[in-house]
Amino acid sequence: MAGGTPRIVILGRPNVGKSTLFNRLVGKKLALVDDQPGVTRDRREGKGQLFDLEFTVIDTAGLEEAEAGSLSDRMRSQSRAALDGATAALYVLDVRAGLTEADRHFARWLRQEAPVPIIPVANKCEGKAAEAGLMEMFELGLGDPVPLSAEHGEGLADLFEALAPLIPEPGDEPEEVEGEDEEGPLKLAIVGRPNAGKSTLINKLLGENRLLTGPEAGITRDSIAIQWEWQGRPVELIDTAGMRRKAKVVDKLEKLAVADARHAVDFAEVIVLLLDATLGLEAQDLRIADMVLQEGRALIVAINKWDSAEDQSRLFNGIKKALDEGLAQVKGVPLLTVSALTGKGLDTLMQVAFETRERWSRRVPTSALNRWFEHALDRNPPPAPGGRRIKMRYITQARNRPPTFIVFGTRLDELPESYNRYLVNSLRDDLDLKGLPIRINMRSRKNPFDT
Repeated sequence: MAGGTPRIVILGRPNVGKSTLFNRLVGKKLALVDDQPGVTRDRREGKGQLFDLEFTVIDTAGLEEAEAGSLSDRMRSQSRAALDGATAALYVLDVRAGLTEADRHFARWLRQEAPVPIIPVANKCEGKAAEAGLMEMFELGLGDPVPLSAEHGEGLADLFEALAPLIPEPGDEPEEVEGEDEEGPLKLAIVGRPNAGKSTLINKLLGENRLLTGPEAGITRDSIAIQWEWQGRPVELIDTAGMRRKAKVVDKLEKLAVADARHAVDFAEVIVLLLDATLGLEAQDLRIADMVLQEGRALIVAINKWDSAEDQSRLFNGIKKALDEGLAQVKGVPLLTVSALTGKGLDTLMQVAFETRERWSRRVPTSALNRWFEHALDRNPPPAPGGRRIKMRYITQARNRPPTFIVFGTRLDELPESYNRYLVNSLRDDLDLKGLPIRINMRSRKNPFDT
């Protein structure tokens, strides 16, 4: 969904009542209404309101089959173009006329191609004569149809209930951070316990003894940012070993290691947690990794001094298992082996760092995201506490870096944490977001008619 005012598009065959609904939502007779099909030829926009919902409503020409290049074909193209940047679409059907083959044709197209949620609207539902036609609308596979009469203003509360979860409340709009998706220097921080080889690793990458190194823990005293290029791509390396001048007590040293890593996280995009292969993975490493992920940064774990490691296969599998158990909230964090002394594995480390930043910065197209969402709900429907179904209607990506999503629906505050974890894990597995911290926020909106 584009940022700014939500945009609701009205679609449907000619003469099903689209313009009447448009006039009802904008509160004025802005659109020409007539019994002759095809009166509306151009898109028309107006400021719409439905109780406390405010949005831009777009009336479109009728969807109909037409020869390429004809007026009807151009009208249909206009209707399809209106979906770009929309928040949702109302697919209006005439229940008294019943479903036509054109209705079914465009319902199939909307299911497969529409980039936004579609709400089927069963218009002209006044009186009992429309009940049979309303039941027929369920076969379109677009979800529960909303029964209303645009001409008489009936059923607007039901339309509100369908639209409200899709329209963000103030503060929920996707954040557009200027320059966020542009290719800039990779801000890469190296963190870890004292003497894991962080400065040695940076010196090897740079090909010079830029940083002071030695066997004494705590030689690096300040975080240092170094401009560099790897295979022609700009990198800002951040060495963060320091701030441990008087650390003679192990506990204090470990606390300062975490404090320094926290400082690095403020500036970096990708964090490399460097382990010492001769010491393995310790609780302090997991605390640092957890802190990095809690802050929403992309994490890579690299085992240094690999050429000195004994029983390498057992060591690698043991560390991998411990990471999976200790970082259960984020599965699939990249685990690599390197030697800062010889340079082995460092090119692979840099390649993975760039790839990880790309996935951490990615925006998932709304159409792909909601296709995933529909399949995830089909595989494992949300529970029904107290026998009342929780409705999950729509998902949008609010921001990236880290990937953050908002789910709209009703009664989402009753959703168990286990179901939230299911959605997060499914996102990682299905949309190539493994190893990344993911945020999902739930947004329910109260119907003003509920007491």
